[in-house]
Amino acid sequence: MARTSFYTPEQQKKVISQLVEKFGPIVTRKQILSFIEENKYPFPFFIFNFGTYKSGHGLYNFIVNAPVAKSEEKVIETEPAMAVVPLRQKRMHTEVDNLVPEKDSTYVPFGFFKDLESIIRSYEFYPVFITGLSGNGKTTMVEQICARIKRECIRINVSIETDEDDLIGGNTLVDGNIVYREGPFLTAMKRGAVVILDEIDRGSNKLMCLQAILEGKPYFNKKTGEVVHAARGFNVIATANTKGRGTEDGKFIAAQILDEAFLERFPITIEQEYPSSSVEKKIIINNMDVHNCTDESFADKLVTWADIIRKTFQEGAIDELISTRRLVHIVKAYSMFKDKQKAIQLCINRFDEETKGAFLDLYSKIDTETQPIQEQPQQEVTPENTAV
Repeated sequence: MARTSFYTPEQQKKVISQLVEKFGPIVTRKQILSFIEENKYPFPFFIFNFGTYKSGHGLYNFIVNAPVAKSEEKVIETEPAMAVVPLRQKRMHTEVDNLVPEKDSTYVPFGFFKDLESIIRSYEFYPVFITGLSGNGKTTMVEQICARIKRECIRINVSIETDEDDLIGGNTLVDGNIVYREGPFLTAMKRGAVVILDEIDRGSNKLMCLQAILEGKPYFNKKTGEVVHAARGFNVIATANTKGRGTEDGKFIAAQILDEAFLERFPITIEQEYPSSSVEKKIIINNMDVHNCTDESFADKLVTWADIIRKTFQEGAIDELISTRRLVHIVKAYSMFKDKQKAIQLCINRFDEETKGAFLDLYSKIDTETQPIQEQPQQEVTPENTAV
């Protein structure tokens, strides 16, 4: 491209196409100037002077085919314009045929299961907030209800980075074209599916984009101009380790304080506890059956061990506990290593030394048939004990 003060319309399209290919549809002034200097192009007055592409302080948006400003002055030197692929905005729809979760043969219903099943079976819009300590089956309960009654379910794992594009939908560049990707919320609304907002207390104030949806109102998608009405059966169920007010003990350090107006959109809050000892034993036995390592005595001791630790935790004597999920991890480790002591130790190594030592000592007192659990020495790797 010749070094003149002006660009032909074709050259303008070429520069924009190259900028989008290199930086994406939204480009900063600094990136544009760096690119122009690197390629020894003329100063791009057509980008900066007319306000056509400006979308914010120092930001320029090439996401749609904005009209190209035409100069009335003649170009003295030009080179043939390169062939470019014009940017076109398309829409990408969900093509999943079935969003019904698979049944988990190890799951045992407990707690609020029946009442939550009644809510989901009603096909009415009735948001629910489920709070409880980690690993006690909050999300699994919702998934297994949907699996049992064959309801479609979309699980969204929330983090501090989750924003409106992740939830509602947004534009992205695919093969040189601007593609609108519909978000999981709009997909669920159209299909009448259940949305699980998993770990919702890890989110930020960007979740406020869901306010109208959580009120059961139609959603106006400002990016497409479409008004989405929820199909019968659409519902939102949130799970969290806190009640949306953060945590003072630092146990869930990533938990955020959620806006009161946002929390008010959930009519009811369920406080999920760990299952009773009898239910938890059934869960452990079911997992043992799946992994071909059934040992009822071992299951009974694991449940007793976890129950004592949880009671001690509730009394404030210790800062950690053993979740139902952690017991399932121990069963899986036992099925792999065929060693109860090793399975327990490997699955509680994530705790600090003092806590781990107390947990191991407690289990040794419960299971008197085994030797006190000692630290497992590292095995030396030799050709004789290494599988080929």
